[in-house]
Amino acid sequence: MKLLPLYLLTVNAAAFLLMLIDKQKAKKDKWRIPEATLMGFAVFGGSIGAWLGMQIFRHKTRHKKFVLGIPFIIGVQVMICVFYWYYFL
Repeated sequence: MKLLPLYLLTVNAAAFLLMLIDKQKAKKDKWRIPEATLMGFAVFGGSIGAWLGMQIFRHKTRHKKFVLGIPFIIGVQVMICVFYWYYFL
């Protein structure tokens, strides 16, 4: 349990940086980071970093998968935290 905050910080920073890298690659018309990778980082705890990356870099903001998916993932993760807090702490 002590490593959870470090894990969340790391995975959110990674998701944020992946959004930056993918945006830069998109501008240069180079090989891109797969959308499944970006969403995977969000699902496994990096949803806030992915959302911040979307907002700050204006990246993936026209893709419904991201515009609807990332906030949905955040909502599910918040519900899991509330459930865990309520029933186990």
